[in-house]
Amino acid sequence: MDSSSGSDAPVSGLSAATAALSAERRQIDAFLDALWLEKNLGENTLMAYRQDLLQLATALAEQELTLTTADEGALARILGQKLQSGAALRSVARLLSSVRRFYGYAEREGWVARDPSRNLHSPRLGRVLPHVLSETEIEALLAAPDCTRPLGLRDAAMLELMYACGLRVSELVNLEMRQVDLSADLVVVFGKGRKERLVPMGEVAAGRMAQYLQSGRPHILGERISAAIFVTGRGAAMTRQRFWQNIEHYAQSAGITQPVSPHGLRHAFATHLLNHGADLRSVQLMLGHANLSTTELYTYVAQARLKELHQKHHPRG
Repeated sequence: MDSSSGSDAPVSGLSAATAALSAERRQIDAFLDALWLEKNLGENTLMAYRQDLLQLATALAEQELTLTTADEGALARILGQKLQSGAALRSVARLLSSVRRFYGYAEREGWVARDPSRNLHSPRLGRVLPHVLSETEIEALLAAPDCTRPLGLRDAAMLELMYACGLRVSELVNLEMRQVDLSADLVVVFGKGRKERLVPMGEVAAGRMAQYLQSGRPHILGERISAAIFVTGRGAAMTRQRFWQNIEHYAQSAGITQPVSPHGLRHAFATHLLNHGADLRSVQLMLGHANLSTTELYTYVAQARLKELHQKHHPRG
C-alpha cells in the first residue's frame, strides 16, 4: 500500500484551500450575524454583503491569500482589476463599502491586527440621473390594465399604489392586509431594516385598492386564505419578478418606448412631487430614505426636467 494514503499523509493543496474557504465562510457568517443584530438590515442587503465578501475571498485565493492575511496592496489590486474589467463604478464602490465594513469588524474581533482597507479610496461616482416617466406616460401606464377582470383590478391597484406612495417593489409585493387603512388612506410600510413609515395613498389609489379588495382579490383567491394583499391565481403573494414582467407588458400596451421598471414608478413619484412644489424633507420621509442626501438626487432630476420643458416651450429657450 502506498504510504501516502495513511493517516499521517500531508493535507493536499486542494484540501487546504477548501478548509481555508470554510473558515472564511464562518467569519463572513459571524460578521453578517453581528451586522443584523447591530443594524437590523434586511435580507437582501445582507445577501449583497455575503456575495461581495465571497467574491473577495475567491479573488484573494487566486493570490494565495485569505480574508485575514490580505494586505492593502492585494485589496487594491482586486478593486483595480474589477474596474479594468469594465465593472460599473457603483458596483466597485459597493464592494469597497462591504470590504471596509467587514474589516472594521475583523479588527474589533482581533482577526486582523490592522484594517487593510483603511486607506483605500472609493472610485468617484458621477451623479447619474434616472430617466423619469412624464406625467402623460404615467397616466397611460396606469390606464393600461383591464379593470373588467380580477387580475386587471389587481394590477391597476398595484400600479396606482406604487406611484401614489413611492414604494420599493419589495415593499409593494410584501404588503399584507393589516398594513392598509382605507378609511384613513394610509399604508404602513416596512422598509429597509424593517423600519416602519406611514405613507398617504391619496383618493385615487385608495379607490383602486377598495375596488380590488372588494371585487378582484376574492375572485382570485377563491376559497384560499392569504395574508398577502396582492395575490396570484395560485393564492401566493405576487413576486417581484412577475410584477416587473407585468409593468413591461403594460408599458408596451401604453405605447411607452423607453424601458420601464418598478423602480421607475418610485422615481416618478418623487420627481413629480417635487415638480409640484413638495418639500424635500417630506419626500424623504415618504420614500423612507435614511439620509436626505439620497433624496437630493431627485431635485437634480426635477431641475433637469424643468430645464428641458423651458427649452422646449419658451420662445427664447
